[in-house]
Amino acid sequence: MSSLTIAIIIAFCIGYLFIAIESVTKVNKAAISLLMFVACWTLFMISPETYIQGFSGQELINEVSSVIERHLGNTATTLFFLMGAMTIVEIVDQNGGFNWVRSVMKTKTKRALLWRIAFMTFFLSAILDNLTTTIVMIMILRKLVQDHKDRLVYASLVIIAANSGGAFSPIGDVTTIMLWNKGVITALGVISEIFIPSVVSMVVPALIMQYMLKGDLSDNDEVATQSHTKALDFTSRQRKAVFVIGVGGLMFVPVFKSITHLPPFVGILLVLSVLWTTTEVFYHNLSHDKDGEGTRKRVSNLLHNIDMSTILFFLGILMAVACLEEIGVLTTLGDSLNTAFNDNHYAVTGIIGVLSSIVDNVPLVAGCMGMYPVAPAGDMAVDGIFWQLLAYCAGVGGSMLIIGSAAGVIVMGLEKITFGWYMKHISWIAFVGYIIGIFSYWVIRNFIVTTPL
Repeated sequence: MSSLTIAIIIAFCIGYLFIAIESVTKVNKAAISLLMFVACWTLFMISPETYIQGFSGQELINEVSSVIERHLGNTATTLFFLMGAMTIVEIVDQNGGFNWVRSVMKTKTKRALLWRIAFMTFFLSAILDNLTTTIVMIMILRKLVQDHKDRLVYASLVIIAANSGGAFSPIGDVTTIMLWNKGVITALGVISEIFIPSVVSMVVPALIMQYMLKGDLSDNDEVATQSHTKALDFTSRQRKAVFVIGVGGLMFVPVFKSITHLPPFVGILLVLSVLWTTTEVFYHNLSHDKDGEGTRKRVSNLLHNIDMSTILFFLGILMAVACLEEIGVLTTLGDSLNTAFNDNHYAVTGIIGVLSSIVDNVPLVAGCMGMYPVAPAGDMAVDGIFWQLLAYCAGVGGSMLIIGSAAGVIVMGLEKITFGWYMKHISWIAFVGYIIGIFSYWVIRNFIVTTPL
């Protein structure tokens, strides 16, 4: 291994370390990932002929530019998909499309609410994405549950259910979006075979956690719910239309891809454009409001609410991982893992899942896509055991520590759950669900489905 390769790896590891200790340094991880991206490729350009053979002079520079642009194009498909999905959810939320969720959640029994929260989070996460669903559900929990100790239990289950729900859907998690964009899993394949393991990884923790709750909810919850209800510009019928177009459109994206064979981000932009046009027509027909609330809710203004730091973080980390792929480090690492575990892909992906609870699952999955080529048949084929397990383990594994997923970090900030409390009360429960989910997948692949659907 050359000294230049070692320097690139060191630059990546230092950047990764500062991303992991963001809560200590108080430096946004997006800034670090962008620095890491630029540092890795700058080092690469010191001696590009080491990694790209057969070119020299200006031809070599042009070839490096082509390589970077190719990786940037692959990264952009994921970023545009995320931006479109985040905007759609923001439009639906701001215009009252999710109000029905709160009404469905109403119940007097704490355990009944736990199960409603679990399944609602699970299925919404598969449609919206786990991060957005987590935010929506925590906001609803604040309106339904006044006791903070009880809310910690519910919020912890939201993390588990959101990550489990995102794992079986091609649009439910950033990692599954990446794998789907890459073409190593199909929508039908991952839904049909990962659905049951994902349900298991959510139901088992819920069964355990229900014993942490006793009695009924407070009688003050109805008053709290009413006090949090805000005035809306649209009529009930218009809000339903916004919800159907937004959420229904997200569900239509995999169908659009299968019909047109266009990349998924094209479908998401189609849904966004239709929803944007619809809301513009609705607002055009409204009388002018004195405080301008309606104007602030138009899509052109809601775009300011999109978390661009998250988008830039993904840009930096994916492009930095692309550099590691170009210098051949990921392939070497993948071969080493296979050798260490004797090509046992259950063990390899299981370890990756555990690692995803410690470090971000996005670079882990990006790294795996660079480590392992897609094979025409076997475990590494499209919808093969390795890729489907990777989708499951990287998504569900993040629930084992509260810092292991974007959903956990969001809840940690919103509900002030400490790392120690979560690790003491929830981590082992999430781990049990994770392992039993993997076992259920093994049963499915060995005794029910012996070839990908």
